[in-house]
Amino acid sequence: MKYNKTGALLFAFLIGFGFAVPAVIAEEHPGFTEEYLNDPANIEIGREIWVGQCALCHGAKSYPGKGTKLKPKRYKPDFVYKRITKGFRKMPPWKDVYTLEERMTLVAWIMSGKFSP
Repeated sequence: MKYNKTGALLFAFLIGFGFAVPAVIAEEHPGFTEEYLNDPANIEIGREIWVGQCALCHGAKSYPGKGTKLKPKRYKPDFVYKRITKGFRKMPPWKDVYTLEERMTLVAWIMSGKFSP
């Protein structure tokens, strides 16, 4: 989200006087912990979403041609989350399709040692 100088000042003013942070800003940095990323339940939910949706373009059977082959060892959780949420190039944003929690579980799956495209 981009702010001009006036927007940044308004944001600082609102925060300074105790107004709530808009949800859209809170979603920008969900805050991944090792505990969250290693939770087997989160990994499994993310795996199920991956199999049902993401593997169609990023799975082993989709190369070459559709989506980019993922290389999670090169990524940080926030990077993966941002790409899922906002999309990138031909990949659509998934923010309006999956909840914050579902997108976070996808990150847990992709970043897990069990992940395989």
